[in-house]
Amino acid sequence: MIDPSPTNLSLFGATVFVFVLLGILSAVQAVMTTRTSQGAVAWAITLITWPFFAVPAYWIFGRNKFQGYVDLRRDRTSDAIENLDEVRRKLAPHVVDLGSRFGDARALEQLARMRFTRNNDTRLLINGRATFDAIFAEIDAATTYILVQFFIIHDDSLGRQLKDRLIAQAKRGLSVYLLYDDIGSSGIPKAFVNELTAAGVHVTGMRTTRGWRNRFQINFRNHRKIVVVDGRIAFVGGHNVGDEYIGKHPRLSPWRDTHLSISGPAVLATQLAFVEDWYWATETMPTVSWEPQPSNDHDRMVFVLPSGPADDYETCGLFFTHAINSADERIWIATPYFVPDEGVITALQLAAFRGVDVRVLIPGIPDKPWIKLAAMSYVNQVIQAGVKVYEYGDGFLHQKVVLVDGYASAIGTANFDNRSFRLNFEITVLTIDDEFTDEVEQMLTKDFANSREITRDELAARRWWSVAGSQIARLFAPIL
Repeated sequence: MIDPSPTNLSLFGATVFVFVLLGILSAVQAVMTTRTSQGAVAWAITLITWPFFAVPAYWIFGRNKFQGYVDLRRDRTSDAIENLDEVRRKLAPHVVDLGSRFGDARALEQLARMRFTRNNDTRLLINGRATFDAIFAEIDAATTYILVQFFIIHDDSLGRQLKDRLIAQAKRGLSVYLLYDDIGSSGIPKAFVNELTAAGVHVTGMRTTRGWRNRFQINFRNHRKIVVVDGRIAFVGGHNVGDEYIGKHPRLSPWRDTHLSISGPAVLATQLAFVEDWYWATETMPTVSWEPQPSNDHDRMVFVLPSGPADDYETCGLFFTHAINSADERIWIATPYFVPDEGVITALQLAAFRGVDVRVLIPGIPDKPWIKLAAMSYVNQVIQAGVKVYEYGDGFLHQKVVLVDGYASAIGTANFDNRSFRLNFEITVLTIDDEFTDEVEQMLTKDFANSREITRDELAARRWWSVAGSQIARLFAPIL
């Protein structure tokens, strides 16, 4: 209870005035910057009527631009911009013009500020054992430098295997860099980091709260998983570093996930994404090579798409919308979190209406039940248009894979949700190659065989409280 003395009443009144003023100013900013009119109105009303609760929530969850990173990209004198220009020059002899294939590929190149390249090889890595066996083998074989970036790193059996390898290579004199997300890896012990640092490994969190404008926000997360060795080979995909990713989770195993390796000029585009993130976190540049190393094994066309809240456009969501619209025969999507925005929903519906085989594969066993609850409202929406949705039944499904017709496949870190579309730093690798796409098709066909289709009758028979729960959970979709 508030003490009614004049001093306390004056202090209380001043506090109310400050929050009301902050609510009004924040509401003005929300109207000016929020992506949709519905979101702007919702934030403005809440900020003005409930400023005590809404102001802190808005400055943590309400912004969709990582302004400090935006400023870094626009600084034409920064080392990061110079690297981008150099990579473009180095890749020029390997650039390929796809023309009208995959829709109009020029649209994607505008988004990524990078071109499709040829003379690449991609290798499909199915599940954790194959992925980390390949990554560890390349780390052990490194001769010059190693770049490692993960959203989650655990201090467990797998995490210690990675740590020991990085330490061993740093002691051999290699340049070793490790970047992790502060939220995803919040449980990593100081002793784990200190041991790496003492051995000469360069280690940092993403530090998304660096800078006064970012101090209170925890909503922008670096969800990328990147390993680059000597500028010669790169790895991208769904796996983080933890024992659950190699099938040791008591409830979610066997863990179903997909990674890929890249060799060829496209490695430099992957490396550039790491270098930009490292530069943001440390204001220093890692020592790397920008000389492309063409593959001798295949001539696959590869496009690397980093995306995130510093982009001028909503790159990730636009990429998936473009992929769906480009499909003539089929679009198969595997994702652990199916909480898309209305633009993607519309694209899926239109694809189904024009006779495209549209399939979405989601987990039958969720790791986050509230996200699965929200997803069911979107599942109901797309099924009515003829999209087929399947639940994977053999452990937890965490892969992020898209298959378009018989020639294109995308594998990366991005989920089909608002967080990946707008709030997370992600990276997706698109391969244009019939042979590789056939491998991805075989993999997904096996996954569908281990799944069951969700039917309209099943959705119609749900209890009212299940439907209500899905709709309520959907309200929180923008921050799930």
